[in-house]
Amino acid sequence: MRKALIPVMVMAAIPATVHAQVEQCVAPRIVPQVRAEGPTEKEPRRVIPIGSYTLALSWSPEHCAGSTSAKDAFQCGGRGGQFGFVLHGLWPDGTGKTWPQYCRASGVLPPPVIRANLCVTPSAQLIQHEWAKHGTCMTTRPGAYFDRSRKMYGKLRFPDMAALARRDDLTAGDVTDAIAAENPDLRGNMMRVTTTRDGWLDEIWMCLDKRFAAEPCKAGSGGVRPGAPIKIRMP
Repeated sequence: MRKALIPVMVMAAIPATVHAQVEQCVAPRIVPQVRAEGPTEKEPRRVIPIGSYTLALSWSPEHCAGSTSAKDAFQCGGRGGQFGFVLHGLWPDGTGKTWPQYCRASGVLPPPVIRANLCVTPSAQLIQHEWAKHGTCMTTRPGAYFDRSRKMYGKLRFPDMAALARRDDLTAGDVTDAIAAENPDLRGNMMRVTTTRDGWLDEIWMCLDKRFAAEPCKAGSGGVRPGAPIKIRMP
């Protein structure tokens, strides 16, 4: 799947709504075990030039409303707190329709690396997956990959999602415009919105250039149209 708390050092840059999430999050002392991942016949190794990047955020209440298992206990149970937007990952994109993936063989991440990111990406196996599939195409150092994506996430400010969720006429464009209004360097056309089949908010994908600065998303790069009706599930 090409799709995901924040350490104390970046908390000063985070709005109050996210502060509350961070303060509620206590990463487990012993992190869950993960399995190594690598290319498969359906998901082959692909080493191609990087043309841009995507920062993907998942709306956690939607994930937790679906079918979950023991692996979701931290994210969806009381121990992890009430998560809103969580970091899915930082993805390198190609110059065409395909993207680089699984560029280098990777073993299991050290537990301290996983633990340092569990309050941003509250799934140990997803952290492992993001490094294997995407991070290995950007650097040879897991710490550098996660530090960059975590800091980018930590600078984002989010609107009042509960207020948006109460609107009966909400569209995908309304959501991206509301996020853009909280972030001076963003505009609505620099984000893509994905939804479930029945129209619930799933993810926000932020389009970035090769310098990791936000840029207008390319036509046909995925997501629903800005005028598409959308619903937001709240905890």
